[in-house]
Amino acid sequence: MKNFLTYDYSEVYPGPNLNMIVGANGTGKSSIVCAICLGLAGKTAILGRGDKVGLYVKRGCPKGFIEIELYKSGGNVVIRREIHVENNQSLWTLNGKICSQKIVEEQVKSLRIQVSNLCQFLPQEKVGEFAKMSNTEILEATEKSVGPPEMYEYHCELKNFRSKERELENVVKEKASFLEKTKQRNERNKHDVNRYYEKKRHLDVIELLEKKKPWVEYETTRKELEGVKKERDDAKRQLSALKHSQTPMLRKIQQIEDQLKPTEGKIKAKTTAIKEATLKCKQKQDQLDRKQKEIDDIKQMLRLKQNEEEDHQKRISNTRRTIEDLKTELAKVGDQPDVTPRINAVNVELRRIQVEKAKIEGEKTDLRREKDSIIAESKMLEKKLRDMNNLMNAKEDKLRGRHRDTHTALMWLRNNKHLFKGNVHEPMMLVISVRDNHFAKYVENHIPFHDLRAFVFQRKDDMEKFMMEVRDRQNLKVNSISAPEESCSKRLPSRNIESLSRFGFFSYLREMFDAPEEVMSYLCHQYRVHDVPVGNDQTKAMIKTVIEEPYLKVLYTTQERYTVKRSFYSNKISTSNSAVHQSQYLTITVDAEEKRHLEQQIKACESKLTDINERMKALQKDGSSLDRSENEFLAEKKKLSELKGKKRQLEQKISTKQDSLRQMEHNVIDLKKVEEETKEKVAAANVQKVTIVAAFMAQMKLRATLTMEKVHLALETVGFTAEKTKLENDCREGASELKTMEQKFARLEQRKIQLTEQCKTMLKKAKSICRMQLDEPLPEDLRNAFMKLPDSLEEVDTMLNEERSRAECFTGLSENVVEEYNRREQEIKHLEKELEEKTAALNVYRQNISEAKERWLNPLKQLVEQINGKFSEFFRSMQCAGEVDLHSETEEEYDKYGIRIRVKFHSNTQLHELTPHHQSGGERSVSTMLYLMALQELNRCPFRVVDEINQGMDPINERRVFDIVVRTACKKATSQYFFITPKLLQNLQYAEEMTVLCVHNGPYMLPPNEWDTQAFIKRRLQRKART
Repeated sequence: MKNFLTYDYSEVYPGPNLNMIVGANGTGKSSIVCAICLGLAGKTAILGRGDKVGLYVKRGCPKGFIEIELYKSGGNVVIRREIHVENNQSLWTLNGKICSQKIVEEQVKSLRIQVSNLCQFLPQEKVGEFAKMSNTEILEATEKSVGPPEMYEYHCELKNFRSKERELENVVKEKASFLEKTKQRNERNKHDVNRYYEKKRHLDVIELLEKKKPWVEYETTRKELEGVKKERDDAKRQLSALKHSQTPMLRKIQQIEDQLKPTEGKIKAKTTAIKEATLKCKQKQDQLDRKQKEIDDIKQMLRLKQNEEEDHQKRISNTRRTIEDLKTELAKVGDQPDVTPRINAVNVELRRIQVEKAKIEGEKTDLRREKDSIIAESKMLEKKLRDMNNLMNAKEDKLRGRHRDTHTALMWLRNNKHLFKGNVHEPMMLVISVRDNHFAKYVENHIPFHDLRAFVFQRKDDMEKFMMEVRDRQNLKVNSISAPEESCSKRLPSRNIESLSRFGFFSYLREMFDAPEEVMSYLCHQYRVHDVPVGNDQTKAMIKTVIEEPYLKVLYTTQERYTVKRSFYSNKISTSNSAVHQSQYLTITVDAEEKRHLEQQIKACESKLTDINERMKALQKDGSSLDRSENEFLAEKKKLSELKGKKRQLEQKISTKQDSLRQMEHNVIDLKKVEEETKEKVAAANVQKVTIVAAFMAQMKLRATLTMEKVHLALETVGFTAEKTKLENDCREGASELKTMEQKFARLEQRKIQLTEQCKTMLKKAKSICRMQLDEPLPEDLRNAFMKLPDSLEEVDTMLNEERSRAECFTGLSENVVEEYNRREQEIKHLEKELEEKTAALNVYRQNISEAKERWLNPLKQLVEQINGKFSEFFRSMQCAGEVDLHSETEEEYDKYGIRIRVKFHSNTQLHELTPHHQSGGERSVSTMLYLMALQELNRCPFRVVDEINQGMDPINERRVFDIVVRTACKKATSQYFFITPKLLQNLQYAEEMTVLCVHNGPYMLPPNEWDTQAFIKRRLQRKART
């Protein structure tokens, strides 16, 4: 390695078996792991450090390289990777020849090296990832690591076969179902097809009957026409004979009619004169009626004047009596005492009441104004609280979407908070309130998600009670944290932020958010948020200078996080950086303290409103009392005022009545004068009536004379009319017969014309229906077919109705039914052929699956049995229990197969599956290590790397695991093994096959080529002998 991470230049010579790489933190142990990974074409994501390969070059150097020599029978393989910082590119060589990364990857793969397989290559940052692997992922990693080369290929082949088998099964099932439904549908349609053909036979008969019917109608009409012609000719001869016998009588009747015409003219003239005389009589009668009505109106006017005068005298008498009564009452009122002093006293009381009411109304107005103000304030506070609750609900929705178990536990906690003695806080992501949304990304990147969703407890016994309920009983996967017993929330930072401002730092992480006391105490203790500064782009520009500052271990720039490590021995600095991702959860901020303050303010508003309502009721009661007193005084004042004004009113009334009496006495009517004027008008009207009666009598006489003359003319007309009537009676019988005969002839003539036209139309219609030309004779085939059918129109109609009724019984049928039936028959044949082909293909796949399963499953079971034997043996040696088995819910679902690891560390518990949540960190490390050791003797890969897996173990387990590693990895049949650790326990058992590589790094170290191991050992032995 040259210019790689902490190394300027170094060569490492590992042994063939167990290689124990030991060194203090920051010296460069994990740098060797990174070199192995990147030198063998591994991805940076495997290491969990920087995401760009250029970040692995030592700071300040433009490039660096890694060179790895791999053992291979027939000749070793040397791979070299030169990394350039500027363009973040790599230059590859294989055995000294420049090549592409793909060629290196293929070479590494051919040697069965899999740096992406956690069963083979487990870097420090990925130790916890092993326990998070699913059973399926562990199986695939195990197959790739220790199984024969073809085992994983067989597994993939089986999964592909099974996937295609499922597809074929679905296709066969769908096609068989569709075929069966098609057959059933066609079977149902078969009856409809038979009915269709039967209906068609009836329709053919109907068509033939409809063709013959016009011919039958035509023949019937033609025969009727011949009969009508013969009957018409007979009627014509009879009509001529009748006309010849009636001629003499008709001539005599005409002569009488000529004599009657002048007489009838005179009668009409007399009738007109009589009408005119009658009209004039009526006019004179109307004039008489009008004159009589005029006389009656004059007499009526006289009677009205008499009645009016009678009423006038009565009113005068009543007015005189009223004046006497008012004078009597005025005399009585004059004796009453003066009420003015009492009225003044009542007015004083009324003014006092008005003042008090105005004061109460003012107080009520002030209270209403205050109430409105409080209501408005309460509504504003409630709106703010609703907005906060909506934000909290949005955060809870995000939590439920990301981790439903945590949300379920949260709901349980809210309903059972009374069960706990100390403070219990909901998941951090709900109680942390970022002061500015721009700061949320720093807080969220600094605090892992498993802590953001963790519940925080003030007391440990409360946390144990909570976890026993939600994890053990409800089987929920949740995280919980106990706050430090001594509060750390107020810890001071190592340096004042002002002293760092020259580098662009503007705040420590703690000052960017608010949280409850216990939560803040935990974050300061665990993540030192009080001592993590946040800078800007200036910080990024000065990063080389910034990382030289003491006390800075973690810092943030605008877009990146930097972690600074200092060597304990050499004080050299190594840094790693990663991008700051955008916040997902903390951008929604709710200040819990402000929320509690809002709730208290709302309660205070409600209390004020209750007090105001009570005061309003008291004021309302006082106002009602004043209203009653005011009404009593007003009533008394009204009564006194009426008494005071009554005398003046009586005097005014007497004066008014006397004026009225004088006016009435002055307006008396003179009845004598009125009666004389009435007599004169009646006499004049009677004179006019006499003149009108004389004219009326003259017109009556004229009308009588004209009536007599009309009677004489009428008698003369009667003689002529009697003679005419006698002649008309004589010829009436002959005329009636003649008229009847004329009507009959006209009817027969009209009928003949109609039948002629009907015959032409019917013949044309019949030939049109039969698709014949007008001059074409009836075809022979139609003639023969018509001979089999009835000849009468009635029989044709009867048969036609019967056939139509039978055809109408076949409803809902059409040619589409037959076409659909025939088309579906073809489709059934095609489907049967396809189903046969797919079934054959399915059988072939099943045969292939059976053969592939035999090749894959039996060796896999043997392999798992071997792993289980070693794994169980290792656990028994540690006085614990563990087993490995091949697990699958369904035998045929090959993508669901997985290796299940179950462990038990305490005698009073049962075996539990290895998960990221159930076991502690140390237990997961032990289980992971022992599973990897169980693979060691079976491993087909050239080497395995495990980095600092013993860090979470207690000393007892660490010693036991170390012994197992030494025994297993130092056997001759095992592959090369790299075990990296920063420290070892004392008095461990070592083996001769081990290679111990001690990593030291610092400014006073010898160059590697000058280090003499034997001289060092000799000096150490000499020093030990002296002591």
